[in-house]
Amino acid sequence: MVAASLLGAIFGGGGRPDSGYDGPPFGFVGFLLLLFGLFVVGRTIRRTAAPIGDVMAAAERVAGGDYAVRVQTKADGEVGRLVTSFNAMTIRLEATEAQRRNLLADVAHELRTPLAVIQGNIEGMLDNVYPRDDERLETLLEGTAMMARLLEDLRTLSLAEAGALRLHQESIEPAALVEDVVAAHTPRAVAAGIALQGVLGPPTPPEIEADPVRLRQVLENLVTNSLRHTPAGGSVRVEAASRPGVVTFSVVDTGHGIAPEQLPQIFDRFWKSADSGGSGLGLAIAKGLVEAHGGTIAAESRPGRGTAIRFTVPTRSPTTGATIPSPAPHRIPIKVS
Repeated sequence: MVAASLLGAIFGGGGRPDSGYDGPPFGFVGFLLLLFGLFVVGRTIRRTAAPIGDVMAAAERVAGGDYAVRVQTKADGEVGRLVTSFNAMTIRLEATEAQRRNLLADVAHELRTPLAVIQGNIEGMLDNVYPRDDERLETLLEGTAMMARLLEDLRTLSLAEAGALRLHQESIEPAALVEDVVAAHTPRAVAAGIALQGVLGPPTPPEIEADPVRLRQVLENLVTNSLRHTPAGGSVRVEAASRPGVVTFSVVDTGHGIAPEQLPQIFDRFWKSADSGGSGLGLAIAKGLVEAHGGTIAAESRPGRGTAIRFTVPTRSPTTGATIPSPAPHRIPIKVS
């Protein structure tokens, strides 16, 4: 109807019988312009509809579990943005699915050993191969405790990565936190012949709003790793200093160091060095807890020269959101020899 009206208007004198004009009001050129306009509109519609149709077809494949699907288009504007966002979503979904599968495989691997030990000991006692004494029961108890710690670590890590970890924030003095962590690890440092030292500033860090239990968990994890990988006669420093907008905590050791090709992997789940005695979740949990506080964590290391791991916690006032000013520079050494 619209096309007929337009053609009638062009060739029928605009639909006015008394116009006295029998030819088209715009002439042949006007007719060509109209055809060109209709062609442009049709092409635009096709260029818009085709990518949207491709996105709909790809979405059906994603719903079926195919996260490797991507949409190819040369469209720009809003349609191009739609395709780009869809491809970015499928990339994230594919990465998440890969992480889920790897996590399940890693958990199965980590649980296999303690379960095998428990099963072997129980079967041995039932078959009278092993005596049913306290020593065997302690071995079984250690296996169950190991699995309990692993499951709790996995729970903490999953909550942190999902952004669902509940933080009980309160005002914390970084100086007190550093002193407590150093004091708690002093006996182990003395027994290993390692000098453990706490250092503040300069400048001395101000109070921060954070979860003291979780923040201490991060520091203790880093100190434990440093003591494990530092030989006798070495040193470990636990530092806290103020930077613009953040408090920076550092654990610096003179241990064996980490190879450059391994450094980017140390915050991955279940990554362990050859001489590590942990579950491989400690640094991944530390990363999740730091990021849950709005901070960042990074590592520097040189083989044979030691490792430094630093993380930040924002210094924001809980009432006004303003940065808390730093006091004057000050240092407090806490040495263990």
